[in-house]
This record gives sequence, structure tokens and C-alpha cells, in this order.
Amino acid sequence: MRQVYLVTYDIADDTRRNLVFKILRGFGDHLQFSVFRCELAPIERIRLRTRLQDAIHNDDDQVLFADLGPSEGRGLRAMTSLGRPYSPPDRRAIVF
Repeated sequence: MRQVYLVTYDIADDTRRNLVFKILRGFGDHLQFSVFRCELAPIERIRLRTRLQDAIHNDDDQVLFADLGPSEGRGLRAMTSLGRPYSPPDRRAIVF
């Protein structure tokens, strides 16, 4: 079952921060500066955490995962906003 995670990061070094951004972009949707929404199956979550663990320095950096629930159900309704409304990205395959 896929779960929705809100992933945020605080990375002390520009090079590592860029790497963390690229890793997360491969797993989820970029919402704000250091915030991603990721729908992950259990194996994807393990892969993401492993890649991030290899990219960060444990003494200087932090990555937080907030489990918002299953992607079918509460996970979609857990996001609310002030100001501009939140809308999940349109996920359609584009074939050339």
C-alpha cells in the first residue's frame, strides 16, 4: 500500500542540499523550498531513506518524514493551506 509522506530537509552545505533536492525530485513532488510530497510504496521508502542517508552528514543535516496516511483516502485530504490553495499535481504519462 502506498503512503503519502511530507518530506522536509535542512541541509547545511549547498552541494549536499542540491543532491538531496535531486534525490527527492525523483521520488515526489516539490511543493516549497525544502518540502516534498511523496507517495511511496514500502520498498520506495526504504530506497529513498537509503539514498538520503548516503547523501547527508548526520551531525549537520536533517531530513524529516511526516506520514500523512494512505494515498487512497486520508493522504489526499491531509494537506490544507492558507493563501493559494493546495492542489495535488496532475500525474499523467506523456508519450512522445
